[in-house]
Amino acid sequence: MKLRPLNDRIIVRRLESETMTKGGIIIPDTAKEKPVEGEVVAVGPGKLTDSGERVKMEVKKGDRVLFSKYGGTDIKIEGEEHLILREEDVLAIVSK
Repeated sequence: MKLRPLNDRIIVRRLESETMTKGGIIIPDTAKEKPVEGEVVAVGPGKLTDSGERVKMEVKKGDRVLFSKYGGTDIKIEGEEHLILREEDVLAIVSK
């Protein structure tokens, strides 16, 4: 299945959270929180203004981003967890 986000929405694949702390303690699945970091899989064309112009998106496909914990809509694409959210829900782009 292939999805193309509309307007200022993006599709993000959540990155796996750590399974072990720096001290060597293994974190069980029940105690893990949802990751707030992901990789952008697809980007919409941008928000449409009242005058009919498109506002260019700042994020692009392949960017690693931090997003709000409870933002967006969870979906499954070919058995893999993804998130559809607005560009305004992205808190930061992670530099490599």
